[in-house]
Amino acid sequence: MRVATWNINSINARLARLLAWLEAARPDVVCLQELKCAASDVPTGALAEAGYEVAAHGDGRWNGVAVLSKIGIDDVVRDLEDQPAFNGAVEPRAIAATCGPVRVWSVYVPNGRDVADPHYPYKLAFLSALAATVAADAAGERPFAVLGDFNVCPTDEDVWDAEAFTGTTHVTEAERSALAEVEAAGLTDVFPRALKHAWPFTFWDYRNLDFPKNRGMRIDLALANPAWTGAGRDAYVDRDERKGKGASDHAPLVLDLDL
Repeated sequence: MRVATWNINSINARLARLLAWLEAARPDVVCLQELKCAASDVPTGALAEAGYEVAAHGDGRWNGVAVLSKIGIDDVVRDLEDQPAFNGAVEPRAIAATCGPVRVWSVYVPNGRDVADPHYPYKLAFLSALAATVAADAAGERPFAVLGDFNVCPTDEDVWDAEAFTGTTHVTEAERSALAEVEAAGLTDVFPRALKHAWPFTFWDYRNLDFPKNRGMRIDLALANPAWTGAGRDAYVDRDERKGKGASDHAPLVLDLDL
């Protein structure tokens, strides 16, 4: 079984690339983030022709999340328990679904913007709500994972130059502690330490030739419970999908399970 997560950075702008990637990679389940469209505008017809059911959550702005599945979608939940609001609105940043033998959350954690910005405590509050929400599923016997764009580099090795990011978001102690709180619910970062891969990045900014210079960050993560990690066989970042015209600034993270 193959499960992937990908910040698509506009599902409609990148639909052709998405469909081509689905055909080539053949994932059974895909968690998408940053749809940048309302749920009603997700191209469900084209995805159905490709063999995928869709559960989506979006409001037409810059966020939005979805789960695509070739093996069924059940028990869909939108938003976290006690999810914090920003500027008076609960943003569409989290969706869960059961797909065949596994349950997944697709999450798009707030960026945080700057440590002095109100978005930063909002980000920390979101991660705290995520930890509380996933605890029950994490403790279960069913393979379970939280996948998505966490906007946090777990360690200094997950960013191209830790010193260049000193004092900025994505690498602060508070953000890493909040991420550790999610893991403390019973989840493990499944990639890449135990899989004989290098420390690959998943995001490269469009600016300053960051991708060809490999100035990236590992911020797209899969945090999984023991039932999931015990079935894990391999994982990789599809760096080739970041190449070429019209690519997202993120690459897909792909996980293979023996179920």
